[in-house]
Amino acid sequence: MNSAPVKILYIDDDAGLARLIQRNLERNGLIVEIAPNGETGLKRLREDGFDIIALDHHLPTGTGLDILQAMSDIPFPPPVVYVTASAEPRVAIEALKAGAADYIMKDVSGDFLQLLVPVLYQALEKRRLQAAKERAEQETRRALERAETLLKEVNHRVANSLALVSAMVRMQSTHIEDMTLRNVLDETQNRILAIANIHRCLYTSHDVRIVDLHAYLDGLLAELQATVGDAQTHRIHFSGERIPLPTDHAVSLGVIVNELVTNALKYAYRDREDGEIRVGIKRIDETQALLFVEDDGIGWEKDIHVKGTGLGTRIIKAMATNIGGVMEVAPLQPGTRVTLLFNLASPAPLA
Repeated sequence: MNSAPVKILYIDDDAGLARLIQRNLERNGLIVEIAPNGETGLKRLREDGFDIIALDHHLPTGTGLDILQAMSDIPFPPPVVYVTASAEPRVAIEALKAGAADYIMKDVSGDFLQLLVPVLYQALEKRRLQAAKERAEQETRRALERAETLLKEVNHRVANSLALVSAMVRMQSTHIEDMTLRNVLDETQNRILAIANIHRCLYTSHDVRIVDLHAYLDGLLAELQATVGDAQTHRIHFSGERIPLPTDHAVSLGVIVNELVTNALKYAYRDREDGEIRVGIKRIDETQALLFVEDDGIGWEKDIHVKGTGLGTRIIKAMATNIGGVMEVAPLQPGTRVTLLFNLASPAPLA
């Protein structure tokens, strides 16, 4: 215990017993003040600081339970040891429910006087441990808040840096006459933007571990519409549920959507000027969701990638493996539909 003497407020209308208890406690090094009724006890409690309260059940104008109730409006009240007759165990239980830290039962032999001192110290130690736990929890919460703030700042800087890299790649591509090489750089730019969008979602999110898939894909598709498609001739329509997804899963899914939509924008409507690409996502159950990308274009024959280097196809397959995805390509009349059934990895719910 602390070196400073423990200061006790003892509330009891039995003056003789109160003095007896006072002498016993003071012999054990405690400072004791007696309050003859509940009203006086509450007044002294609000006026002065006490380490602990011993509270008798039977009082002139009520019971100790009433005093416990009245103490509820006192900020950080001291712990209370409830004193009641040995024939009233139910009262002790009610006192504990009302907020008492512990209780002791009086007996006619007076043995409880010797037990009162250790019970008081136990209640004080319990309060000390509880306060230490609360301080530790507050420190942990503050540390987590600082870490989340720092992580959001990191995501903000990463998103800006990736956007800058993407812009430099775009600037470089405008100075290249070889259209094949220019297309490669444009695809690289879109892949960078797909990852940058993840970090943009994270620094605006309440939980940096989780991405709102609807918000992320909506922003990603808007970027693709602006950089690859023509809003007048190649329209992208998106529909989807608000599905929370861990960050690493969202990155893989974003890259897949980027590749599939870019392919559809570039190749599906080669034989005509206009067309639309539809992207959707929906939850299948608690563990899986389904992504689809479809168009009304010329259709794909045997592979996801109609022409080019084949890098996009390899990227899609690698990203699908990362999230436990199963991909299928099916013909439409006209067009093509690509579906991806993937795992949700049990993320926390969105706020």
